[in-house]
Amino acid sequence: MTHPDSPHVAVIGGGICGLAAAHRLVRRGTRVTLLEGSDQLGGLGTFFAHGDQWIERFYHCIMPSDASLLALLGELGLRDAVQWRETTMGMVVDGRRHPFNSPLDLLRFSPLRLHDRVRFGVVSLLLRRLGRGRDLDTLRTEDWLRGLYGDVVWERLFAPMFGSKFGPSFGDVPALYLWQRLGRERNVATRGYPDGGYKTIIDALRASIEGAGGVVRTSAPVRRLHSTGGHSVLTLTGGEVLDADHVISTVPLPQLRRIADDALAARLPETDLPYQGVVTGVFFLRQPITEHYWTPVLHSDTEFDGVVSMSALTGGGNLVYVMHYTDRDSQLYLDDDEAIAARWSAQLRGLYPELGADGIEEVRVFKAPFVEPVYPLGYLATRPPVTVDGTGLLLATTAHVYPDVTSWNSSVALANNVVAAVADQPAAAPAR
Repeated sequence: MTHPDSPHVAVIGGGICGLAAAHRLVRRGTRVTLLEGSDQLGGLGTFFAHGDQWIERFYHCIMPSDASLLALLGELGLRDAVQWRETTMGMVVDGRRHPFNSPLDLLRFSPLRLHDRVRFGVVSLLLRRLGRGRDLDTLRTEDWLRGLYGDVVWERLFAPMFGSKFGPSFGDVPALYLWQRLGRERNVATRGYPDGGYKTIIDALRASIEGAGGVVRTSAPVRRLHSTGGHSVLTLTGGEVLDADHVISTVPLPQLRRIADDALAARLPETDLPYQGVVTGVFFLRQPITEHYWTPVLHSDTEFDGVVSMSALTGGGNLVYVMHYTDRDSQLYLDDDEAIAARWSAQLRGLYPELGADGIEEVRVFKAPFVEPVYPLGYLATRPPVTVDGTGLLLATTAHVYPDVTSWNSSVALANNVVAAVADQPAAAPAR
C-alpha cells in the first residue's frame, strides 16, 4: 500500500507505459495519480464493444521474447492466460496471394526470379549474424539491405514494406531498427494473445494501482505543466491544480511541448522526431479469408499495406485488420471514416473475391496520430535521457525505446527503467 508521507508522482498518459509505471510505483509504496486525457485507458491498446466481446482498435500480439511484458503479466496473475499459437506469414504481390514461410514457399515465390529467391533465402538466414559487430545505427537500411539482397529484392519487396511503415524517409531509417526487429520475430513464429483480450491486462493494471491506494483518472487532460527542482504543478481542464514531487510523462514530445510552460519547454530535449500515425480498418467477416496472421500487401493498388488475421491468433471468429501508416496531416488521415471503410471494403474484396458482396459484416475505422517515430541515423548518440535537468520531470516515450522495437514489451521495459530513476530525483521541499 502507498504511504501517506511518500513522494507523490503524477503519471501523464494511461497507455501501457503509464499504467506499468504507476503499477510499479504503488508496489514500492509511492503515492501515484495517473491522468489520462481520453475516456479510456490503454493508449494504442484501447478497445470497443462488439457483441459480447471487447475488440482492440489496433492489432497486438505477444512474442515469447517479450520478457518485460511477460514478467508484468506474471505479477498480475495473467501469464497463464496467454494462449500461444504457431502463426504463419503470407504475401500479396501484384494482387496475387503467396505463402511465405518455408524454403519451398520461397522457391515457388514467382514475384522474384529464381536466383533472387535463392539469394533472399541465404541472406535472410545469415542476416542477424551479418549485423553483429557493425555500427548499424549509422548505416541506412536501404544501403544495408540493397547491398545484401540486391536491387530487385529491395525494390520489389523491402522498399514498399519499409515505405508503408516509415513514409518517404524509409530508406534512411537506421539498419539497427530492422536488426532489433529480427531478434524479436520471424516469419513462422509463436505468438500469444491474452484470454479476454488486452482489456484484461488494462483492467488488471488499474485494479492493481487502485487496490494499492493509487488514483487513476480518465477524461483528465493536463493543460499546463510546470516543473522545477523537486516540485511540479499540473493544471487540468477546468483549472484544477495538482501538486507533485515528480512527474512521469508518457505522451509524445510534440504533445508535451504544447502543455509545458515556457520555463519547462526551454529545458525539454531538442529532439524533434517525425512520427507516423496509422489508419486501421477493423473488418468483421462472415468467413475466413486467410490462414496467415500477417500478410504484407505490395504493388496491389490498395491504400492499405497489410492484412492481419486475428482468427489465426485467437483460434476463433473472422476478425481482420488492415492498416496504413501515414502522417497525421495526410489526406488519408483527414479523410472521412465512412469513405475509407467503403474504399477499403472494395479493395479487400478485390484481393479476396471469395468474400462476395455480403462477406463483410461490419467495418470500423480507427486512427492514431503518434505511433512510430522515424528515427534518424546515429540516433543512439542523440537519444534524450529520461530525466530533464533542473526539474522533477521524467520522460517515458517512444523516442526513448530505440533501438528496441515499439511495442508493449519495450514500453514496459522503459517504464521499469524510469521508475528506477525516480528514486534518484530530489524530493520537493516540505511545505511551510
